[in-house]
Amino acid sequence: MSFATHPDLARVQSLAARLADSARNIVRAHFRRPIAVEQKADLSPVTVADRAIETEMRRLIRAEFPTHGIRGEEFASEAGDEFTWVLDPIDGTKSFITGFPLFGSLIALAKGTRPVYGVVEAPALGERWVGCEGLPTLFNGTPVRTSQCQSIEHAKVYTTTIETFHGADRERFERATKRAALRRYGGDCYLYGLLASGFCDLVIEVSLKPYDYLALATVVEGAGGKMSDWNGAPLTTDSGDKVLAAATTELWEQALESLSSR
Repeated sequence: MSFATHPDLARVQSLAARLADSARNIVRAHFRRPIAVEQKADLSPVTVADRAIETEMRRLIRAEFPTHGIRGEEFASEAGDEFTWVLDPIDGTKSFITGFPLFGSLIALAKGTRPVYGVVEAPALGERWVGCEGLPTLFNGTPVRTSQCQSIEHAKVYTTTIETFHGADRERFERATKRAALRRYGGDCYLYGLLASGFCDLVIEVSLKPYDYLALATVVEGAGGKMSDWNGAPLTTDSGDKVLAAATTELWEQALESLSSR
């Protein structure tokens, strides 16, 4: 049974919209204004906005679904029942602190380990993609579809930065994309919204964590695309750091073959 028929769907939809709205409001209070930036243990940046967004999201979730678990980037995980909210308050903090608007807030709901609902909120642009298992993906309330691209030779390929690819991973990325029609860089989670809306065809990334991609999986697949790890396995809360998103199954299969270890 898909989540589209779950009795709590309407409540989840309402809560997810409120979570995204709260992220949008907090971001807009800080974006392109002076803000202190701290460095976390993994050397990634964090701001008061990141923490304020996740704090407010957690408060809203506890009020609506007190038995659900919560897993976020900035604070410790909270155990719950079969459902877990997976949050990235600002995906693309480096973009946020430099005034580049292609960052987003990611909201996912997992049933067990499987993502069943996801939101990609681009607060600086007023854009939002919503994906639900069993339903079409919506962009600002209107259904969207991926492109019909079926070959790498015709594909428009994105990754956030080539700097995260090292050694064998860099070789596999080059092998998978060297024949592409074009390659572009930068965008974090926004790239997957572009893919869902049919503007690019393939996204390949490494060094990600579940809160970076769980929301994206339902958005991409609800628009007709395919998303997995580099071994072709569906993305879950237990997946590794490598993801592949494609507009069609045919394109996904080609990219997966090129990314395979050999």
